[in-house]
Amino acid sequence: MKIGTLGYNYSHEPDFVMERSEGTGCYLMLLVKSPAVFEIKGESFKVQKNSFVVFSPETPYRYYAQDGVYTDDWIYFNLDEAGRQRFAELEIPFDKVIHLGNMDEVSQLVHIMSCEHYSPDPHREEIEMHYSEIFLMKLSSLIRLNTLPRSQALADRKYWFTHLRNRLYTDPEAIEDVGTMARQMGMSRSGFQHLYKKIFGVNIMQDMTSARIEYAKQLLSTTNLRIKTISEKCGYTSEYSFMRRFKEQTGKTPTEFRSIR
Repeated sequence: MKIGTLGYNYSHEPDFVMERSEGTGCYLMLLVKSPAVFEIKGESFKVQKNSFVVFSPETPYRYYAQDGVYTDDWIYFNLDEAGRQRFAELEIPFDKVIHLGNMDEVSQLVHIMSCEHYSPDPHREEIEMHYSEIFLMKLSSLIRLNTLPRSQALADRKYWFTHLRNRLYTDPEAIEDVGTMARQMGMSRSGFQHLYKKIFGVNIMQDMTSARIEYAKQLLSTTNLRIKTISEKCGYTSEYSFMRRFKEQTGKTPTEFRSIR
């Protein structure tokens, strides 16, 4: 995937119309962020926001907003034979609109790629190549999730579960109890626990403990904070509960662990 030019979160006036009756001459990928009307190869249909499409070089198309402004991310690019094979392996189709649901993550990758593309960094092309591959793999995962039965709800929930787990490991002090997390997801406690384990392969309580202990190890190794302060930052209300759980998980007390750093 050799990027020619790209743009992140572009908005156009209500009278905006993009039309290429003979195609663009290169590949064009769009992440559509507002309701729109698309005409592809003479067929017209309404497109939901949070959809994507890749136009082949010779495909005729026309698109515009359903109502108000039109907003999207866009990437003009070329593919060699290896690139086309990669798209096939990842099951990324051409000339077909697919609704992705929550596409914040892939859109943010377009933002990062846009910054790199116009950067003076001497390693820009190599960095962009790696981000492009990550982008395509993430896009492929979203496509697969949203073409399975009941995929929309599952895709959205997987997105939010992933962000929850990321927050769990980076800021365990701010993580609520399981019941609160379940309510925030609009789920029962048992349903939340079941889906968490299904997605990540680990029980939520075990993951919370692992996240807290890993964060404690990091703080013990890189700071001189008191043990009591570290226990609080790791979400423990009792310093003694923290020390007991830390030794269960590591075989050492927090003080012993710190002494060998």
